[in-house]
This record gives sequence, structure tokens and C-alpha cells, in this order.
Amino acid sequence: MTLWRIRATVDDRPGYLSVLTASLALRGVNILAVQVHTTERGAVDDFLVDAPDTLDEAGLVAAVQRGRGRDCWVARSEARGLADQPTRALGLATRLVRDPDSTGEALRALLGADAVTWRPASAGSGGGLADTTMLLDDPAGGSFALRRAVPGFTPAEYARAQALVELSAAVARRAVEQVTLVLPGGAEAAVRPATADDLPGVAELHEACSARSRHRRYLGGAVAPSPARLRRLLEPARGLTLLATVGDVGVGESVVAMANLLAEGDEAEVALLVRDDWQRRGLGSALLRRLVRHAEQAGYAALVLHVHAENAPMLRTVRRLGRRTPTERDGAMVTLTVPLTVGVPSVNGRGPC
Repeated sequence: MTLWRIRATVDDRPGYLSVLTASLALRGVNILAVQVHTTERGAVDDFLVDAPDTLDEAGLVAAVQRGRGRDCWVARSEARGLADQPTRALGLATRLVRDPDSTGEALRALLGADAVTWRPASAGSGGGLADTTMLLDDPAGGSFALRRAVPGFTPAEYARAQALVELSAAVARRAVEQVTLVLPGGAEAAVRPATADDLPGVAELHEACSARSRHRRYLGGAVAPSPARLRRLLEPARGLTLLATVGDVGVGESVVAMANLLAEGDEAEVALLVRDDWQRRGLGSALLRRLVRHAEQAGYAALVLHVHAENAPMLRTVRRLGRRTPTERDGAMVTLTVPLTVGVPSVNGRGPC
């Protein structure tokens, strides 16, 4: 038996696909996988088949045509073709997370393109799909041009390619925004803005923290916040959330601290959560300084922190800023106000982080 890929257009009408598959079955062809691409000309069916060794390319084309298929394309396939499309796409996405510069190679592998080139110019009004060519805007700037002689590209393939390019750009932006902190003891942690995709890692951070650490962070109790609340903390409507991580991105990365800046009016509330085994290393102080810098660039007048009076580590962290900090005490709760030097707001309203 021999592996083949077959692509053919079939009228998008009830029963037509079954006629094609029956025609292939009569010749001993076993269909291993099928994808359906909707186009204006009809449904383009992409098959991976196992055919008898005695059946050649011409025989497969004839079988497709007898099954009411048209615009048939047939080519030998390899064992790696047995991996389904979602599995291949996820594998390529993982590769891009590790190496965003491999976007062109990933596009070639995803679509079996003959050529993939990057151009400094935007795809503009000429972007999109034109049978054997594809133009994709690169969100980071420029565009990708893809060419494949046969078979022609489909809208579904265009959507997959665009999603892959956007993923690559997001990873690249994240890498640019990320900095590495070298703490006083020599330990290193990466610091970057949080996104909604960090929800699992932040949930693990809360599980790894002691009840005491969670109680100090959330004041009212030691129970971890709901996923809905964590999502709001990760991407606040106004403000910024920073994460400190260790390990390789996408492979064993662990979130060891979270710093939240939530703005209301001309002030912003700040709170920190540091995993117990990363406390007393200077990480909280480093994160607080970065939030102060961001808040000043964004134009806030002051930072406000609500802290348990017994939370000596957090009180020391604020004192290390070296700023005059008015303090109000209400029973077991202390409110600290850190005045800021208002700077020029950044263009995107976020400032450096």
C-alpha cells in the first residue's frame, strides 16, 4: 500500500462527497484523513489515503473524476502526513514560542509552500489570497509572500497562516517587553506584562503560595481568587500586571510573583504576591520599583497600598523606595500613599515596564 494526498473540488450538495468516497473505495483506496475547505467554487476536499501499489496517479485521478470530483491534484505522501492538521499546527505553534524568528519556516511547513519570503512593505490592498499566491501582513511590520504551484491555496489555509503569523508577532512582542532581573543573591527572574494566556500559571502561583501569603495579598482571606477575578487582574481595564517567571518560556516556565497596579482616577492601587520560596530575595522590591516607574510615566499622582499592620516584609519593601509615605492606620489595616513625580504620559498609555 502507498500513501497519497488527493485534493479535489466537489459540489457542496448532499451526497456528492459520498459518491467520491465510494468511487475511491471501489478501487481499494482507504481514506485515512479528510479535511474540507469551503470555497466559492465548492467544497475542496483534502484526503490522505492509503492506496494499492498497483494504483498509480492516473488511476487515482480517474477514480476522483468518476466520483464527480474536479480540479484534482494527486501527490505521493510520507508517513509524517499521518499527523492530523491540528496536531501539526500545535507543533508549529510550540516551535514559534521557542523561536519567533522561524515564522517563514513554520509557514512553509504548515502549507507545504514552494517559497516563503518576507518583504518590508505591507501587504496593503493587494494582500490576501490569489490561488497560487498568498500575502500576509506581519503584525510586527512588513508582510510575508507565499507561493505554491499546486494545489492552490484555500481560504481555510489563509486563516491558519494568518493565525500563525499573529502568534509569532505576539511572542516577539512579549520577548521585547521582557527583562531579566538579577537579584542581590544572584538568582534571576524574567519580568514581563501579563496576558490572559497566563491564567493557568497564575493559578498555580496561588496554589503554591501559603495561606499566610494569600491572606496578606488579598486581606480578607486565604482562599485563592476565582478564575474570573484572576482574569480581571491579569488584564485590568486601567493599569498593569507584571509577572516574574523562571524557566524557559513555554517549557517549564513557572510564575513566582505577580504585581498588580489597578488605577482609579488619578491614583493607582498596588498589591504584590510573591511565592514563599522567592520571598526575602529582593523580588518584591524590584517589582514595586517597576510599577512606580510605570505609574509616573502614565501620569498617576500617587500609589496606594493597603497592608496588614503585621505584614512587616511589605512595609519594609515600601520603605525601601526612599520616598515620603503618608500612613493611615485603621485597626489592623495600614494604608500607605506613595506620592509620584508625574511625568509625560507615554504614547500608548502604558509607559515602560
